[in-house]
Amino acid sequence: MAFELDEIDRGILHRLQGDARHTTAADIAGDVGVTANTVRNRIRRLEEAGVITGYVPIIDYERTAKSIHMVVQCTVPIHERGDLAETALGVDGVVGVRELMTGHRNLRVDLAAENSEEITTAVSRLQRAGLEIEAEELIKAEYRQPFDHFGTDAVDS
Repeated sequence: MAFELDEIDRGILHRLQGDARHTTAADIAGDVGVTANTVRNRIRRLEEAGVITGYVPIIDYERTAKSIHMVVQCTVPIHERGDLAETALGVDGVVGVRELMTGHRNLRVDLAAENSEEITTAVSRLQRAGLEIEAEELIKAEYRQPFDHFGTDAVDS
């Protein structure tokens, strides 16, 4: 069941997607026309409802010792997809897993590594866990932006 979002919720989500770390409740309050306390209460409600599931940094892997960022496209049996996604998260170097609603290439695994040896080790562990490796893609850059549906119309720019 979808959680009903009003204009204030959408505005809050829009601002948090842009930069949750450096955006205060007071900043958001000024943009959506409510008090900072209302923003804090709304955020808590969105978290409790599972709309906001966490706050994570976006890492530029090229600026770290783990400068290789790779996507591994895998095919797994559909009935094992969830379990194998959790298994993949346990492999050293895996930083994210997405289950895709397809029969082929239905698990996307993101890896961060320092060198090709670490990539080979991680991919080998994924294979031993039962993931069929279909393709490996080296990531050059990744770009993100807030989803427009969440509040561009609800935030005073």
